Amino acid sequence: MGRDLADAFPVARRVFEETDDRLRLPLSRLCFEGPEDQLMLTEHAQPAILAASVAAYRVLEETAGLRPVAVAGHSLGEWSALVAAGALALGDAVVAVRERGRLMQEAVPAGVGAMAALMGAELAEVERLCDEARAGEVLSTANLNGGRQVAIAGHAGAVERLVALASARHMKVRRLQVSAPFHCALMAPAAAGLARHLEGVRFAAPRVPVWTSVDARPIRDAAEVPGLLVRQVTSPVRWEETVRGMAALGATVALETGPGGVLTGLLKRTVETLPGIPAGDLEGIEKAREMLS
Repeated sequence: MGRDLADAFPVARRVFEETDDRLRLPLSRLCFEGPEDQLMLTEHAQPAILAASVAAYRVLEETAGLRPVAVAGHSLGEWSALVAAGALALGDAVVAVRERGRLMQEAVPAGVGAMAALMGAELAEVERLCDEARAGEVLSTANLNGGRQVAIAGHAGAVERLVALASARHMKVRRLQVSAPFHCALMAPAAAGLARHLEGVRFAAPRVPVWTSVDARPIRDAAEVPGLLVRQVTSPVRWEETVRGMAALGATVALETGPGGVLTGLLKRTVETLPGIPAGDLEGIEKAREMLS
C-alpha cells in the first residue's frame, strides 16, 4: 500500500518518512511489505491509510496542480481531508488516529459488538428494523452510504436479530468483518478518550471547505473541528448527503485519493452524473493527471 507512489514521487516518500518519525515505528515498512496481520491492527491500519491517502493527494497537488473545490472523507478519511485542507498537520493527524484506533479497539470487548450491511433497503426501513431488533441493547444505523446501502452497528445479539429479521423478509444483508462496532453509542468511551487527546492538538482554518459527514455540511472554522471529530466516533456517517452536497458545488470530477475504490463505487450509485476516479495508486494518479491537465 503506497509503495508505488513512494518509489515514484519524493513528495509521497516524504509523507511516509514523516509518519514513521512521528509514530516512532516503521509504519511505512508495514504498508509496503506487511505482514498483513500486523498492518490490519486498527492502531496500525488507521495511520497507514491516512498516510497513503495524504501521499496520493500531495502527489496530485504537486504534479498536477490539484486545487479542489471541497474535500471530504468517509469516517477515518475525514482526517485525511483535514490534512489536505491544511486544517491539521500530518504528524499530529497520524498520532491522533493511532490513538483513535486504539481507543476504538478497547472500547468494546471482542465479540460484544458487531456490524452488518443492508443493500437495496431504504433508510426508514432499516431504522424500523433497528427498533424491532434492539430489545434494550444498542443498535443503530452507522453508515448511510447511498445507493440504498446502509450499515448498522451495535451489540452482537441485536445485530444477529436484525440479520434474522431482514433475511426472513428476503432483504439482502451481510455481516461485516470488523474489529469493533463503529459509529454507534458503544463507542462512547473511545469518543471521550479522543476528546482528551485532542485538547493538546492545534487546528487551523481549512484552506478549502471540508464537508463533515457528521452534519453533512462544509466547515471553515477551526474551532468546530475537534468537536466534530469526537462526535463522528459515535455518529452515523452521512455519506450520501455529503456527496450530494459536494456535487451541487459544480464539481466536474471526484478523486478518491486513498487505497482502493470503494467510494468511487458508491459515487456511481449516488450521483451518476459525476465521474469518479480511484487515484490512490500510480495507475489512478495518471488517470487523474490526464483529466486535470
